[in-house]
Amino acid sequence: MIQNITIMHEGGRKMSTEEILEKVVEIVTEKLGVDAEEVILDSDLTEDLGADSLDLVDLVMAFEDEFGVKIEDEDVENITTIGDIVDYISKELGVEED
Repeated sequence: MIQNITIMHEGGRKMSTEEILEKVVEIVTEKLGVDAEEVILDSDLTEDLGADSLDLVDLVMAFEDEFGVKIEDEDVENITTIGDIVDYISKELGVEED
């Protein structure tokens, strides 16, 4: 379950994990052309949402741009669900629980 955690987003604005999830859902729906209702924490990017390898590259670039993080190639292999994405971004941004 996503906890309500606060992080500093680029530009100094605080952002909660809920906001990270909302932004991830927005990016995924835009890039993959799926309905937001289909994009839940357990959604598998390839199996459930139909992403192919080019889609995954596009998504990684979009997440890096949006959140100001670098997702290493070896880490991409371990990111398979929406929850994995949110967890990874939170970790990279140094999210600490309130």
